[in-house]
Amino acid sequence: MAQRVAVIGCGQFGMVLACHASHCGHETSLWARTPDELAPLIDHRESPRLTGVRIPASVIVTGDAAAALAGASLVITAIPSQYARRIWSVLGSHLPDGAILVSVAKGFEMTSLLRPSEVLREICPQAEVIALSGPTIATEVAKGLPTALVAAGCEHAGGVVKSVLGGDSWRIYTSRDLVGVECAGAIKNVIALAAGMIDGMGLGLNAKATLLARGIAEMARLGVALGGLRDTFFGVAGVGDLATTCFSPDGRNRTLGERLGAGTSLGAALDSMNSVVEGVDTCRAVIDLSTRHGVEMPISQAVHRVLFEGTPPRTALLELMRRESALERI
Repeated sequence: MAQRVAVIGCGQFGMVLACHASHCGHETSLWARTPDELAPLIDHRESPRLTGVRIPASVIVTGDAAAALAGASLVITAIPSQYARRIWSVLGSHLPDGAILVSVAKGFEMTSLLRPSEVLREICPQAEVIALSGPTIATEVAKGLPTALVAAGCEHAGGVVKSVLGGDSWRIYTSRDLVGVECAGAIKNVIALAAGMIDGMGLGLNAKATLLARGIAEMARLGVALGGLRDTFFGVAGVGDLATTCFSPDGRNRTLGERLGAGTSLGAALDSMNSVVEGVDTCRAVIDLSTRHGVEMPISQAVHRVLFEGTPPRTALLELMRRESALERI
């Protein structure tokens, strides 16, 4: 049955979500925050952030939050983690009673170290919050190429998300492990930064495969310490999303890491990106959380040294390679 879907945020994935919901036959609105964001979407039905993707005429593009959210049964928030509290503190009063709030953000809030769903529950306690995560490079999803995602949270609400957004190109699994799914989506961006550095230094696929294997071990260790289930990290939302992010030329975190590995400074690399790279702030949060919970995360620590302590990527790599090896463990 057709639903009314509201997508909040017009970044790359927000645009793709609005297009996908419309193609699924749902009445869809797309909310953008500023006139500069709205203008190209209304005038040309395209965004400079995702060229070549045309927004269907059936999608209502608006800067009026009340209009965007009115009557929506499913509200998808594609606001980056660091801005969600500020924006939803304003928009929350317009959220319809009974609406399911679906978060696709991948990160932690810097000031509180909370997961996106925890922030949303503080602001919108009346809503059932679902995390939707998985391998979703926007350029591929926009072309209708197949992927799988996980809708995590309340079983009933996850089932609704599955029925509304699932289809021939989107296979949606459900999970009760909201903590694990959100942790996997956040931490994998830090590992993707390291994967990009390997690409920028031209170190080859053996090095990258090793990084992914040990990276998923780090993700699982911290995720379990935070309350997630280990199995989640070896599924679609974990290793599936990690592999895509680390290998895709369109992955923002991998791309930023590649530029760092090639010798570009962090400031210049960030200035060259046209979208928020969540892994940078997430790296700070991951180190804080790993310290708080006593979890060893050498790859994440190496990325932190490169980003914030001025350590050259090659030096960070050598420090990792010279660590004493022991019995492999996950």
